[in-house]
Amino acid sequence: MVKRVKRVEKGIESLKQEIETHFAKIEEDISEKNIDRGRYHLKEIEKSLLKALEIKIDILGEDNSSVLAYRERIENLRKLIGSDE
Repeated sequence: MVKRVKRVEKGIESLKQEIETHFAKIEEDISEKNIDRGRYHLKEIEKSLLKALEIKIDILGEDNSSVLAYRERIENLRKLIGSDE
């Protein structure tokens, strides 16, 4: 069981790094006025990466507020690019 916990913890950290990479791309897209590509990265984070992160956190049974923090960042960025999805 310890091996599984360590694997899940590594997976969580990997997902967080990938989410941060996508956030950096969104900010770059906003600065370059490439709104469509920014919307793509928002969807990528929301539809797959955050869902996977939630599942892994649930497996560990931890109360982790990082998902909520990421959702707030998504909403703030969505306001910047004018996406209502």
